[in-house]
Amino acid sequence: MGCFCAVPEEFYCEVLLLDESKLTLTSQQQGIKKSTKGSVVLGYVFRHLNLVEIDYFGLRYCDRSHQTYWLDPAKTLAEHKELINTGPPYTLYFGIKFYAEDPCKLKEEITRYQFFLQVKQDILQGRLPCPVNTAAQLGAYVIQSELGDYDPYKHTAGYVSEYRFVPDQKEELEDAIERIHKTLMYKTKLGKPEKYLVG
Repeated sequence: MGCFCAVPEEFYCEVLLLDESKLTLTSQQQGIKKSTKGSVVLGYVFRHLNLVEIDYFGLRYCDRSHQTYWLDPAKTLAEHKELINTGPPYTLYFGIKFYAEDPCKLKEEITRYQFFLQVKQDILQGRLPCPVNTAAQLGAYVIQSELGDYDPYKHTAGYVSEYRFVPDQKEELEDAIERIHKTLMYKTKLGKPEKYLVG
């Protein structure tokens, strides 16, 4: 006689984070199912990133026609019909949902870092227009964060071209970033707040 037991519901989701890494959420590892509330999924992401100031952040997803939606924390995953129709596997995008009126009031370093990553991504993808002089200044800070002080022995001509800052990046912008980076000597290395990231 055949068994009519229910087959366990499998769920597999990738969350693309702002640093371009991925967080995988599954039925087996986290117990995520279609009946799981959006707030639980958000909780896993917030804990993974060690975020305390969580009100600014959310998870987005796209339907089959590339329309974007925010995951509603109060609804189950199954209630997000546009999401369920795209998978499995399912893809969610972590990002800033609400910008702080005064970014200086953000208390946590990791929160400021996530804002930095979002702005950097929005400029690079053309969603946030940026004048060339501002792009050069911001690009120099990014280089300072990544590489530290300018060192003529390590940073040969054209070293900035390895990085992307704006769509259709031109050599003139790269030269300006390099010039500004040279003036940032002895500034504190900004870098990722490694002590907050959980692997």
